[in-house]
Amino acid sequence: MPENPSPDQQEYLPSIAELLADTTRPTFSFEFFPPPDEAGTDVLAQTILDLDAAGRPDWLSVTYGASGATRDRTIRATRFIKTRTEAQTMGHLTCASQSIDELLATLAGYAQADVRHVLAIRGDMPGGATVPWRQHPQGLANATELVRLIADNFDFGIGVAAFPDPHPQNRDADLDARLLLAKQEAGASFAVTQLFFDADAYFRLVERSRAIGCTLPIVAGIQPVTNLAQIERFAGLSGAALPEPVVARLHAVGDDPAAVRRVGVEIATELSAAVLRGGAPGLQFFTLNRSRATAAILANLRRLGLDRRSPVAASDG
Repeated sequence: MPENPSPDQQEYLPSIAELLADTTRPTFSFEFFPPPDEAGTDVLAQTILDLDAAGRPDWLSVTYGASGATRDRTIRATRFIKTRTEAQTMGHLTCASQSIDELLATLAGYAQADVRHVLAIRGDMPGGATVPWRQHPQGLANATELVRLIADNFDFGIGVAAFPDPHPQNRDADLDARLLLAKQEAGASFAVTQLFFDADAYFRLVERSRAIGCTLPIVAGIQPVTNLAQIERFAGLSGAALPEPVVARLHAVGDDPAAVRRVGVEIATELSAAVLRGGAPGLQFFTLNRSRATAAILANLRRLGLDRRSPVAASDG
């Protein structure tokens, strides 16, 4: 893995949309959060090396804190990642509690860092997804407006969020599908789901979206369970349902951290295999800047032969 890919190498990388259009194989991508300090940067660097060895990523993405709290760190992290890998790099952007000028400044920062993909998210208010949304007086009202702002001002590939479990603010799955279509019409070229634990929830999302004309490839977001309390908190914040069989399997080994990790990897492998066999064009792993669980899941999927897409799955996607 070269330390500093040349500009020519970066220039001719396939876009994320092009990678997702390849029907011969699913994409595998990894999400990180911006490290808070030098020690965290060292952890992130090692994680990138470990995951590259486990299976070269198609793209890497970096989260963006509520209300732009990590703006500078996110841009620095994307720049850092681009020096460590040849994969496409994507920065997240939320419009919560930010003016249009602030959003444009962040987008310009991404452009200066040679980041050419953005995941455009409305974002939650500080306090989580159930806190009532309030538009910034000089800001945007929703993710669709953010997609349009990006498309009108920058030549970026634009990803958006999708919700296998209904968004916790409205609890309306049909509305979620209509909003996904609106984001496509505004300029988005792919979607990545929030974490979920039921493959059927993913398939229902795809079915609802296709029924109203949304053709975006929908990447399945996978959260490996390595800590029971943590995953319950994440599920509560995102609105993801924790199916009773999943909860029971984890609680059965809840007193043994190593067993929780092992069972969590099993659950994530089963979920990943199910959605890939059902036609998902790719998986995005929410790594929490650690590599062991994700690397284990990737190894399991390779053993199952799921690093290639079957003709049936490819045609369904």
